[in-house]
Amino acid sequence: MSRRLRMWVLAVGGLGVAALLTAAFLRLPAFGGDVHPYGDRSVAASLSRRTSNVIASVNFDQRAFDTLGEESILFAAVLGTVVLLRQTRDERQVRPAPAEVVPAVRRYALIMLPVALLVGLYVIAHGQLSPGGGFQGGVVVATSLHLLYIGADYRALERIRPVGLYEIGDAAGEAAYLILGVAGLIGGASFLANTILPYGTLNALASGGTVPLLNAAVGMEVGCAVVVLLARFLDQAVEIEADPTNGKDHTK
Repeated sequence: MSRRLRMWVLAVGGLGVAALLTAAFLRLPAFGGDVHPYGDRSVAASLSRRTSNVIASVNFDQRAFDTLGEESILFAAVLGTVVLLRQTRDERQVRPAPAEVVPAVRRYALIMLPVALLVGLYVIAHGQLSPGGGFQGGVVVATSLHLLYIGADYRALERIRPVGLYEIGDAAGEAAYLILGVAGLIGGASFLANTILPYGTLNALASGGTVPLLNAAVGMEVGCAVVVLLARFLDQAVEIEADPTNGKDHTK
């Protein structure tokens, strides 16, 4: 396909998207008005399924299939990173030297690590009740583990970060989401339908039907995915240096 033909295809596609967006904008309610059909329906659907956080209801119930796509994008990114940044035959690996850390930084990081980890788990577990959820909590959990890298050194981080186990956790989180979706089909409804578990009591931890389970699956997948991504990039940043004998880069 020539460059000119590609530009024409791009222009046609862009005009089509622009037409659809224009048609959608023309039907938007007036700014500051009291007519919000989508919001009213979302809130009603959330309350009917005993989910206090309407955003969680939209993400993991009303539009759970969209969330599967978002989660799968991150899963694909991790898979691509693992393949592209894998160790090659002409690379060698040794343990990096311990780093010197300022005592104040070490103390602060080691104090904040368990606090941040607990906050991340809390955000995941209470995603159906309050702002937060699996995506946000997963990032907090993954970040909390890397406070050990800031407060100690790379070796200490490696001891609590067996990358192979986190890769399994990433795949398990993705698989759990899919299994819950198939469970809806087995129960006689649609894929990812919130019909297989009781909805519970509003504002209770065990409420929202499958919303807490899907939230936990996303939290597991996102947390493990971020750990694996950072592990691969940190391996490149911390462990690669030039070999003085031949000027080539080797993983040390």
